[in-house]
Amino acid sequence: MTPPNPAPAEQPGAGTNQPGAGNDQPGFTFANKRKISPDGAPPADGATTPPAGEAPASDSGTTPAQDANELLAAERLADLQRLQAEYANYRKRVDRDRATSRDLAIASMVESLLPVLDDIHLARQHGDLEAGPLASIADKLEATLAKYGVERFGEPGAAFDPAVHDALMHVEEELAEGTEVTTVVGVLQPGYRIGDRVVRPARVSVADPK
Repeated sequence: MTPPNPAPAEQPGAGTNQPGAGNDQPGFTFANKRKISPDGAPPADGATTPPAGEAPASDSGTTPAQDANELLAAERLADLQRLQAEYANYRKRVDRDRATSRDLAIASMVESLLPVLDDIHLARQHGDLEAGPLASIADKLEATLAKYGVERFGEPGAAFDPAVHDALMHVEEELAEGTEVTTVVGVLQPGYRIGDRVVRPARVSVADPK
């Protein structure tokens, strides 16, 4: 039998740190933590890599999360401005409709009072309302209607306007010198209006210039 080979003798100083073999102090180690680009080249001087889990900054210096928040804020602001404009238009429409409804209600009331107003007007023309309780009632009624914008119109000498005049008679009459248009020469019944709304046109007689 061949005897086993004896283990090689341990060389002095092997497995120990130099210098000072035999001391227990650990040796120094170095690690290269620089990032290597995909093509194998090291990053340029001054280039930094964001920590893991953090999105890289954009060219403007903001992160995608910040850009998304700013975009969302701009959209919400646009929605708010649109709602404010719609509400303002709604308020204007409501106010306009309310004013129209008010004028229609007053016009309906005036139409129902037209016979009374015509009688009062005729009584004034004949001098029957110069004094007395009836004159006071007529004055109060006309003053109340005036507060709601009710106006009586139609005077001789005015230019004929088919929008506010209803010509019931066409007569031959001498007009003032220089008159060049058809003119109202007599008012059979006065007209009434509320602002620009004509409740009843004035019923008149007219004459043409010669």
